Amino acid sequence: RKELDFKGKLYVAPLTTVGNLPFRRVCTDLGADITVSEMAMASNLLKGDRKEWALLRRHPSEKCYGIQVCGGYPDLMARCAELIDNEVSCDFIDVNMGCPIDGVCAKGAGSSLMRDTDRLKNVVRTMAAVSSTPVTIKLRMGYFDDPSKYVAHDIIPRAKAWGAFAATLHGRTREQRYSRLADWSYIHRCADVAAKSEFTLIGNGDVYTYEDYNAQVADNKVATCMIGRGAIIKPWLMTEIKEQRHWDISANERLDLFKDFCQYGLEHWGSDSMGVEKTRRYLLEWMSYTHRYVPIGLLEQNVVPKLHLRPMRYVGRSDLETKLASDRLEDWLELSEICGLGKPDASFKFVPKHASNSYTK
Repeated sequence: RKELDFKGKLYVAPLTTVGNLPFRRVCTDLGADITVSEMAMASNLLKGDRKEWALLRRHPSEKCYGIQVCGGYPDLMARCAELIDNEVSCDFIDVNMGCPIDGVCAKGAGSSLMRDTDRLKNVVRTMAAVSSTPVTIKLRMGYFDDPSKYVAHDIIPRAKAWGAFAATLHGRTREQRYSRLADWSYIHRCADVAAKSEFTLIGNGDVYTYEDYNAQVADNKVATCMIGRGAIIKPWLMTEIKEQRHWDISANERLDLFKDFCQYGLEHWGSDSMGVEKTRRYLLEWMSYTHRYVPIGLLEQNVVPKLHLRPMRYVGRSDLETKLASDRLEDWLELSEICGLGKPDASFKFVPKHASNSYTK
């Protein structure tokens, strides 16, 4: 099997819709070491679904690249792992055991696997048996929002024996979804257990500054942090962690990141009218998160906002900075024009695909 080392590497989470190839290129430019595809359904891959296979495309700049698959049954997942192992260039296969979406759980996949440890074990064992590519797993603390029913601390010490190379633990339950802060005390409890068997554990949840990152890896038991919403809202977080500083990024520098995304999008999806509109839609999906960033230069000294909260409205240091903070579609469309995508068709409509429920309007 391929040799992998997650220790101290900056790991961008698999992000449905937003975590597309152009976005991952932006993250790689800013210092990401490990990237993962958007979650792909194993059943659709086995059917040869072109849209699902498109999620697996890798850019040469992605130095360490994983493919995340989701499915609930050992035979299905084993065939999928074997297919990926034979047909796709990747460094590891990550099994999603944490997705909280109702439709996914209803199929016995995602978080529902945590309700059936025997089936979860057999999924890992069969995939590891047929794949020369390392298999990793991504868990939540448990299915139910009840500390007495958390199961990750029971799964993690056995996962290595089942054939898993590493595990990522998101410090929330399925019932919790993305509400409340991640429980890092529980992640560290699981890291203590993982360390006894020399098993790699990666923590996930609410890493928004280099100080957050440093605090969670300080004891060397958590190999690194998987960065999700922090990477969407401020992808320069990877640079901040590597350079150990807060970056008071300017509005023009933020706009340049959108321009890079548009360039990468046109290369990936094409520069015809369909490619332009697809690039625009994915740019707007990303903007539905980025407007939540509050420039640290507008805050009191030594105050860094938690990005899980909806920020108060503010006036930026320039008109562009104010526009970047807008949650109005009209402003997002104007920014997409500035980035070189031109005016959208008069019939263009857009509603963000995902709305975080960690805050209310």
